[in-house]
Amino acid sequence: MADPLIQKALEARKNAYSPYSKFAVGAALEAQDGTVFTGCNVENASYGLTICAERVALAKAISQGVTKFKRLAVVADYPEPVPPCGMCRQALFEFAPELELILANTKGESEKTILSKLLPNAFQLKR
Repeated sequence: MADPLIQKALEARKNAYSPYSKFAVGAALEAQDGTVFTGCNVENASYGLTICAERVALAKAISQGVTKFKRLAVVADYPEPVPPCGMCRQALFEFAPELELILANTKGESEKTILSKLLPNAFQLKR
C-alpha cells in the first residue's frame, strides 16, 4: 500500500469502535489544499446512531471550514476493497461529486473509482 492516504486510513482504523459488527473501518479524506482529515466508524448500541468512518472524516473537515475535496481512502478488513455505504456516498456527493475514491483492504489490495460512478443520479439541490 504505497499511497500515503491509505496509510492514514489504516492508522485511523485502529481507533474504530465497532464492538457490535466487529467491522472496523478507517477513512482519510484529502482536501484540495492537501490537508487530510481522518475518521473511523463509531458504533452505538442504538445502531441507527452509528456513524461511518467516511462521514466522521467529512464532519471533521467541515467543522474546520473545509468543503473542497479531491481524494478519499477507505480501508477495512474484507476479502476485497470496500466502497462507502449509500449514506456516505450521498453525504460526500454534496461536496465533491467527482471525488476520487481509493478503496482498500488490509491485505494490501486497492482500486480506484470516482464517486459519481458509485452514485449515479444522486439527489442534488439545484442552486
